Amino acid sequence: MSFFKVYLMFVEDLINYLSFKIEDNFSDKWLIMVQESLLKAGIFTIASQVLSILILVVVMFLILFLVLSFLLSFDIVVCVLLAIFLPIIGFILLILIKSERRYNEIETSIPDFLRQMSSMLRVGMSLENVLLDLSNHGQGPLYDELRRVVVEIKLGKSFEESFDNMAIRLDSKDLQRCFKIILNAHKSGGGLADVIYDVSEDLRAMLVLKRERKSSVMMSVMFLILASVVAAPFALGMVGIYSSFMLNLGKSSDICQVAPIAAEIYLIIHSILAGFLIALVMYGEFKKGFKFSIPITIVAFLIFYFMNTFGTLFFSI
Repeated sequence: MSFFKVYLMFVEDLINYLSFKIEDNFSDKWLIMVQESLLKAGIFTIASQVLSILILVVVMFLILFLVLSFLLSFDIVVCVLLAIFLPIIGFILLILIKSERRYNEIETSIPDFLRQMSSMLRVGMSLENVLLDLSNHGQGPLYDELRRVVVEIKLGKSFEESFDNMAIRLDSKDLQRCFKIILNAHKSGGGLADVIYDVSEDLRAMLVLKRERKSSVMMSVMFLILASVVAAPFALGMVGIYSSFMLNLGKSSDICQVAPIAAEIYLIIHSILAGFLIALVMYGEFKKGFKFSIPITIVAFLIFYFMNTFGTLFFSI
């Protein structure tokens, strides 16, 4: 047996051991919440195993950053904080980005899905048979959610509850309204095929409006990103360079000592607010600001740190 296979077996056993420990020491409610977040992102892996892998990545980053701190004389506290928070923040960002991408894919495929439903209903199929047929033959994240709905219905849940759960999982008010219209038409026994077709056309027009809004505000968004990750860190890094220069000349003052700390605090606040402003401009929702605030803050702070640390060496050449 080769060394590589032995190493893989060791890592797999370690992941399983950590997974069992996590399941024993963490509450089921918290693990279920993490599992739901993974499912929203299209990651069909047990939550405890994903958390075990994250712990191992944090340990690897700790070793790597500690070695770099000794070799390059970096601040060991900063290296430890980066080693701990970078993998965790990266994991959260991965979940948010994959969830957003999966949500957009589902949202863009819903009009065609509803049109398929309308066509199948018009040839005489019942709504139950339509959902079963589409869940068996469809491919993509929307059909994965539909299969979950079919399973819930088979387990005894009503149509209303199953579709409401699907809309809640996808966190879409538009979908909730559409499903309520479809379910009310199904209850009343009206022309369900025509109602579904009209809903699909309305959703298609709404998606076109959303794309037009995104394209119209893209220049403003790019300006905010450049100002947050380039202009502000560079300008505030120059404040740190000036403070270091004055301290080296022996002209120390309270302002020179406080200025770098104040610049860091201002940069963090500025980056977070910029992320929420971008979310407000693009989506009209503040809660999506975390998706932008976290990476903008990290990139801006890293640029500021390197500018503040190595800027003096650069200007002295």
